[in-house]
Amino acid sequence: MARRTRSMSAWCRWCLAAGLCLTLASPASAQDLDPRAYAHVPVDATFLVWGFGVSEGGIVSEPTLPVSNVQATVLTPSIGFGRSFNLFGRTAQAFVAVPYSFAQIAGSVLDVASSTDREGFSDMRMRVSWLVRGAPTATIVQLAKAPRRTIIGTSLNFAAPTGEYYPDKLLNLGTNRWSVRPEFAVSQPIGRRWTLDAYAGVWFFAANNESFPGTQRKTQSPISSFQTHLSYNFEPQMWMALDVTYYVGGRITVGDGPPTDLQSNVRTGLTAVLPVGQRHSIKVAASRGAVVRLGANFTSYSVAWQTSWIPRPGSGGTTTPGKQP
Repeated sequence: MARRTRSMSAWCRWCLAAGLCLTLASPASAQDLDPRAYAHVPVDATFLVWGFGVSEGGIVSEPTLPVSNVQATVLTPSIGFGRSFNLFGRTAQAFVAVPYSFAQIAGSVLDVASSTDREGFSDMRMRVSWLVRGAPTATIVQLAKAPRRTIIGTSLNFAAPTGEYYPDKLLNLGTNRWSVRPEFAVSQPIGRRWTLDAYAGVWFFAANNESFPGTQRKTQSPISSFQTHLSYNFEPQMWMALDVTYYVGGRITVGDGPPTDLQSNVRTGLTAVLPVGQRHSIKVAASRGAVVRLGANFTSYSVAWQTSWIPRPGSGGTTTPGKQP
């Protein structure tokens, strides 16, 4: 009897993870809310970002899954490094972030309560953006005197398979696959203080050929994502934004099984940036699912500390502390 109980408990954990492993990792990229990602910044600036995020809430699973009352909490500290540079006379940026996650999940499978947790590195995120119009390369002094213009930009976002992944486990922090999202963006100033941003992109996913129990091939159809942000400048370094994102797609197929239902969800949020001295700032953000038909219905909070090194004219090309744009 004890052996049967242990076997049932293990089976429940597997089924619980099966309902969650696809929703904890895959939609996270599409749920990005990133206002002012295409802002005009001084060339040759360096950025170091320390962040911490908390996401908690329920999972909306497919009706066919024997999973109910699923709740999850994910804690994610991270570190990121960025650099702006000149690309054909226009401003470009490169950024890389490495997250580390602690996940706790609990729920019921066939009315049997179960829980599990994970700790380790999540997939590394990389981003290269280029402002193709409205943002010629400029120093901090030139940028301070430049008029506000409409900016058109594009970017490539990558998720690298660097996260913790075990083929014999259903729940993992890494996805064991590459993902890439090309994105197109427009940033439109409105008057002296308002800015309206709009982004459109599509995530493409490589196959995971080591899906549980290590021999299954898992594929995912593309996810289209759309963001819009309306922000207000209180002063050049202090602003707040209202954020909305919508994503659709992402059917998942494992082996010869049928694809999952289509994801079609909306998230809303608020973001604020406060300056701390000349070269530091604090960024705080909160978001939640407004309409969630399938996937993680999370409420998320994050805080980040950013330090910037911006070269000043006459510094001989070296970076010295300077004010952020």
